[in-house]
Amino acid sequence: MTALALEHVDKRFPTGTLALQGVSLSVGSGEFVSLLGPSGCGKSTVLRLLAGLDQPSAGRVRHPERAAETGFVFQSPTLMPWARVADNVSLPLRLAKQPRAQIDAAVQSALERVGLAEFAQAFPRELSGGMQMRVAIARALVTRASLLLLDEPFAALDEIGRMRLNVELLRLWQQERFTAVFVTHSVMEAVFLSQRVVVMAPRPGRVAQEIRIDAPYPRDESWRASAAFAASCVQVSQALQRAVESAEEAAHA
Repeated sequence: MTALALEHVDKRFPTGTLALQGVSLSVGSGEFVSLLGPSGCGKSTVLRLLAGLDQPSAGRVRHPERAAETGFVFQSPTLMPWARVADNVSLPLRLAKQPRAQIDAAVQSALERVGLAEFAQAFPRELSGGMQMRVAIARALVTRASLLLLDEPFAALDEIGRMRLNVELLRLWQQERFTAVFVTHSVMEAVFLSQRVVVMAPRPGRVAQEIRIDAPYPRDESWRASAAFAASCVQVSQALQRAVESAEEAAHA
């Protein structure tokens, strides 16, 4: 069952830049898909279109009709520094004017799901970068969103923190069964997380290749060390290299 889709989508900005051209992509309900590609290939633009934060110049976008069904996690945690963790997580519910008791219960549940229940009264400055990102994920999930869009959320973390949060994100996804679309520059991250990797090419942004990652879940550190993981990384890396080379050839034609 298709949860969201782009159908022959173009996106041209007011400056005249054609960011996307002829992009078609469908994501099944409960699927985990990563968008992988070089800077400037339109990955974040695709995410904004799927979120309903922007409109296509041509083509059609299918996404959840209600904003509450979509959670968005940005490259930085974007937390309010003056507010405690619980208040940061509760923001979407307070904006929706939900009853206080309902908000408190939902926030407690969201923080438990990301392992931060004991930090509800902490301020963001008191948390590590990885913990701040988990707060941002809790805020995105507090509405029980059926779609989670993540724009390079772990890019600023060290490798150990990034790998740990990859595992935690997959654990949440398996528990909640939300649909996930994850933007990354990392081949290894895309392979580790995804059921399907969508490789994009730049200038203008377009889908170059889609690669299925058939390894079963749950995935852990033993999967990262396996020959199958290495083979999938090589396959995705080669597809990415072809996409970049084809864009360079087109630019010089």
